[in-house]
Amino acid sequence: MATHRIPVILIAGFLGSGKTTVLNHLLRVSRDTRIGVIVNDFGSINIDALAVAGQVDSMVPIENGCLCCAADAEELDRMLDRLTEPAARIDVIVIEASGLAEPQSMIRMLLASTDERITYGGLVEVVDAAEFDGTRERHPELDRHIRAADAVILNKADRVGGEHRQRLLDTLRALAPAAPVVVAEHGRVDPGFLFDQRPRTTRAEPFQQLSFADLWADGSDQGHDHACGDGHDAEHCGGHDAEHGDGHVRGAHLHAAYESVEFSSDWPLHPRRFMEFLDTRPAGLYRMKGFIDFAGADRPGKFALHAVGSYLRFQQSTWERDEPRATQLVMIGAGIDAAALKDGLGECVEQAPETVEEHHMLGVLRYVQRSQHTDQAEAAEYGGYTEQAEPGQ
Repeated sequence: MATHRIPVILIAGFLGSGKTTVLNHLLRVSRDTRIGVIVNDFGSINIDALAVAGQVDSMVPIENGCLCCAADAEELDRMLDRLTEPAARIDVIVIEASGLAEPQSMIRMLLASTDERITYGGLVEVVDAAEFDGTRERHPELDRHIRAADAVILNKADRVGGEHRQRLLDTLRALAPAAPVVVAEHGRVDPGFLFDQRPRTTRAEPFQQLSFADLWADGSDQGHDHACGDGHDAEHCGGHDAEHGDGHVRGAHLHAAYESVEFSSDWPLHPRRFMEFLDTRPAGLYRMKGFIDFAGADRPGKFALHAVGSYLRFQQSTWERDEPRATQLVMIGAGIDAAALKDGLGECVEQAPETVEEHHMLGVLRYVQRSQHTDQAEAAEYGGYTEQAEPGQ
């Protein structure tokens, strides 16, 4: 059975782009999801009312697992090892990179981690819409950072006009044509776009520690809305904090929108055609996850899929005795064509599985999760659907 791994998401961006604002928002609205946080910076860093001032391995005792660590990048592996301890019960780890950090180096370091309880969760580049041109002029390396990103957040979009915003979107999509670009105000990106969230539960433990979100919600009596976080209540926000049936909080004002598309098939998929589908995946598709039944004379087993941006891994296991052999996939992105995605996957369905030969699986097996030593040797490649010597190139 595939081992569950904790996704590690890198949030990068130059100084003032709004990385901490994005992080604060994720902490506030991810109510039942335990988030471990590593702040890769120096000096005084403030996460709302909770300050981490130049401390190494400083723990903030809040229930949703926001363990905020101000750490040198060289200590990343030690931090990850601590956050992934089973007792911490962390669901996702978010690393807020320094404004001067090199994202590609952080990706390689993360992929080379010796902690087998983690998996790569994507590089998210935060861009300041109002200061983009000036930042790009002062830091030409910004273009390279954007090209390496698995998703781009155009933050502070409310500070620029419509034509200016469209020009920025066109520029970002030209720099990173495969990455989804989401438009946000005040860092409000739906957590469901970046990581899976726990379903909301009724708290049964009588003395359970309050979470960061609980503390924030308690302040709503003072006129602070825990969802909008801008001093407006839910009514003034047009009900944008209402939950929909899929568990996502939607609304153009509250969160940058994203789409979730599901695909299932009782027939197996042809491995070669499926890899061709991945190689030609549409722009805007950020994450793919699920289980795949590949066609073949010997039906090679159950494959768990984990894809973020250009990073791809399969984990091979066996089907349970009473488990139906079927493919079930979820695709998450921004600006994606749901019908085209389903049609593309439909073309991968193979109704004559016995005709699929063993060598057709070679493309899949290249991305099967192997030993940690193998992954370390390949870290410089930065995974991906095609060979690449440097991430994002």
